[in-house]
Parts: sequence; C-alpha cells; structure tokens
Amino acid sequence: MTRILALAALVGLALGFAGSATAQRPGDGQAPRFQVDPWWPKPLPNNWLMAQAAGIAVDRHDHIWVIQRPKTLTEDERGATLHPPRSLCCAPAPPVLEFDADGVLVRSWGGPGAGYDWPLNEHGIFVDDQDNVWIGGNDAKDHQVLKFTREGKFLLQIGKHDRTGGDNDTTHLGRPANMNVDPATNEVFIADGYKNHRVIVFDAQTGAYKRHWGANGRPPGDPGVKPFGNPVHCARLAKDGLLYVCDRMNNRIQVFKKDGAFVKEFVVAPATRGNGSVWDLDVSHDAPQTWLYNADGENNHIWTLLRDNGQIVGKFGRSGRQAGQFHWVHNLAVDSKGNVYTAEVDSGKRAQKFVFKGVGPAEN
Repeated sequence: MTRILALAALVGLALGFAGSATAQRPGDGQAPRFQVDPWWPKPLPNNWLMAQAAGIAVDRHDHIWVIQRPKTLTEDERGATLHPPRSLCCAPAPPVLEFDADGVLVRSWGGPGAGYDWPLNEHGIFVDDQDNVWIGGNDAKDHQVLKFTREGKFLLQIGKHDRTGGDNDTTHLGRPANMNVDPATNEVFIADGYKNHRVIVFDAQTGAYKRHWGANGRPPGDPGVKPFGNPVHCARLAKDGLLYVCDRMNNRIQVFKKDGAFVKEFVVAPATRGNGSVWDLDVSHDAPQTWLYNADGENNHIWTLLRDNGQIVGKFGRSGRQAGQFHWVHNLAVDSKGNVYTAEVDSGKRAQKFVFKGVGPAEN
C-alpha cells in the first residue's frame, strides 16, 4: 500500500506540472531541474561564427531566435574575411539567427537596409504570436525598436536613430533594451532602457503611443520612490497579465499590471554590485507559470524564483567557459517543453540549451 501511495504521489506531481498548481504550492519544496545540452546549437554553415549574443527568444513553433553582434568578433575570430586572409576561419554570421529545437540553423538575416535604422549595437529580440520579429539596440545613438516579418521584411520602426528626448518623451526612446508584445491587446511593452528609466507602451501595429511609467508605477523622476537604474533591461508578460520588469543595477524585479499599476517587487542577490543581478527573465512553461527564471550576468547564475512571492528555490550555472557555465549570461527564454535557452555577451559569445529534466526537491 505504501508503494502504491508513493506512486500515486509521483503521478500527481507529473499531472500537476502539466496543468494544475496543486503540486506546486510554494511550501512543497519542488523546483525544476535542468541539464545542459553540450551539442546545441549545431555548428553554423558558411564558415560563420556567432559573436556576442545579445538577445534570445522562443517563438510559437518552438524555434529559437538569437540576435548577435557581428562587429564584436575579434580580428583573429574573423580571420578568413581579412585581406589577405589571416586564417582559414571564420566569418561573422548575420545578426538574426533562427534555430530549430535541435539547434539546426533554419534562417538568418539582418543588417542595414532601406526605410529603417539598423542599430549600431544589437540588443534584445522578441517574436510575437503573429511571428513578427522585434529587435532593439543599445549604442549611444540607438533609440529605436524595429519590427520585421520572420523572413526579415521590414514592417515598423518606433523611435529614431540618434534622437531621444528623456523619460517623458512619448515619441522617442532612450537605448531600448528589450520588448514584449501582448497578444490580447497587440501592444508592445518596451524596457526603455540604457538611457531612459521607464517602461513605455505602443500599439504594435501602428506604433501609436499608449502610456509609460517609471519605478513603482510612478512617473519617471518621482522623488518619492527609488528610480529604475540603468539599464531597465527587460519587460516580460505572464499569461495572467502581470508584467515583470528587470531593474538590473538595483538587483530587483518589479511587477506591474498592464496599465502600469505597481503590484510588488522581488530582490535577487541584494549584495551584488558590478553590473547587477537581474539581467533577464522568463516564466516557466507549466499552466500556472509557477516559477520565474532570472538570468544573472554578474554572478553568472540562472536563479529559480517562485513567481507568487519571489522566493529563490534553486539555481544553476556558475562563472566559467565549459558547457553549462556562463560568462555574462545576458538573456534567457523558455520553450513549450520547459527547456531554457541562454545567450552570453562580452567574450561569452554563445547560446546554450538547458534541457528540462522534471521537477524535484529544490536546491540552492
């Protein structure tokens, strides 16, 4: 009988992860487990090499999109492109790379073109429910967000290159870091950014301004609250309509309703200095989205937090160069099967896949 009850409990846990919150109450001590896939992604074709990977996203087809910075390859890394060639390898890959779940490159594009201002330093990528691809940039002159089809056809630009107007400008941006499109309202929420200190919302079809706010849902610059630091690095919507914003340098996640009403905040690794602890985040793939995964590029961990109260229940990764380790882990994204994908900047220059291995006792 004891064995039967134990088996029933395990089955209940598995079913709970598929569609119920019962097995994931905050007190039950459970957390997702992951294992790195050292063979993901597959080597790029055409003698291409990935440079700083400054954004990663998963689309509705479970394809993984990376935006990377071709200009950040060192001379020896792009040796085959020099005149005369310095070495047999390599050449910069295009900025936008689409991989299937097995890590095979299926599409690539990007760079300057007619009708839009391609960023000088690529930063952030999001693919919406209509398969449109959104990108940003964080060079000192990058004050625009661009929207393309999945094939790379230009659709919309919000903001202007080298034009910015501060935290209460409703037309221009300030080095936008990342974005998220709400399928229910077709609004784009922009983490704005490396110069500004706010979240700003536009119509995702027309680019018309809707609203903006700063820390605690107050107007940017409100002396009564601790302001967002630079950068405001991510904005991520959960299915229940809550918006999670990365206040990187202040080591905190602030949570809002879609209208900008402040709900709560979580502090992650509060003693962290340097570049801060909250670089990017995504929600878990279970129906209630029980957990948040937080990419911490200073400590080089992925923290697992309970989404309802911010309690840290686990982590994986550490500083290093081997598979499963990180150097400046900059972004992450979760697919429908629960796998986590990460991207690294500075000299990390790679994307990695961490395979979801089920739920078990939480580890710290």
